[in-house]
Amino acid sequence: MELRDAVRLPANWTATADSLKDRVVLIVGAAGALGRASALACARMGANVVLLGRKVRALEKVYDEVEAIQTDAASIYPLDLAGATPQDYADLAATIEREFERLDGVVFAAAHVDGLQALSTTKPADWLSAMQVNVNAPFALIQACAELLARASGVEAASTQKSQSSVVFVLDDPARVGKAFWGAYGVGKFALMGLASILHEESESSPLRVHALLPAPMRSTLRRNAYFGENTVALPDATQAADAVVYLLGDAGAAARGKVLDLRENKPGE
Repeated sequence: MELRDAVRLPANWTATADSLKDRVVLIVGAAGALGRASALACARMGANVVLLGRKVRALEKVYDEVEAIQTDAASIYPLDLAGATPQDYADLAATIEREFERLDGVVFAAAHVDGLQALSTTKPADWLSAMQVNVNAPFALIQACAELLARASGVEAASTQKSQSSVVFVLDDPARVGKAFWGAYGVGKFALMGLASILHEESESSPLRVHALLPAPMRSTLRRNAYFGENTVALPDATQAADAVVYLLGDAGAAARGKVLDLRENKPGE
């Protein structure tokens, strides 16, 4: 999985009302711009969404919005990724198993960024906290939920698109975050690309699909914290990226397995 192998969202693709019918999707970072938009989009397409995030009140707002779309389609799971332990992730998997007996998709939309600063002035505690959210949490969560994701797929139906489960990792523009002052966030996004690539290689012959999503610039708190001097309010919301999440979680997304779905208007080299 490399950026040079990036693909586009098919121009003729549109989600249908039952694209994700009865599927269970875990949205990590559900109170953020992309997490919220993804939760709402998945609910509109028939999914049951598990909303994971740090702040209960913020999750409750998203919960209410999801319930307005589809009754009994949302659950809240508070978890602070910065301090989460392997046991916390095991407990999460056990709760999903108890409540749903399966897990069809994971959208890792959570990210930690404190703003731009030089590596030389970054406090070790801040570095470790950022890496915990941006890199360690995706690894630990997917590992804890691996059995559930495999169960959703079904061993005997491994060759069919409909039976596949999906994991979606959200990236950032590598041409930008690899430059000076992007610190732990920049390193974390490169590491996340590596995690997605290796996980794809190891699961390529299994029913578990691994995807990476590279959104276009969009209005969000994270964007405002990182891109100083930009009029973030003028950017579009996360609707386009959320639609792409639905595509990757659904049957049609099999065509983008192991690829980076690039939503930017101009890819390098075009």
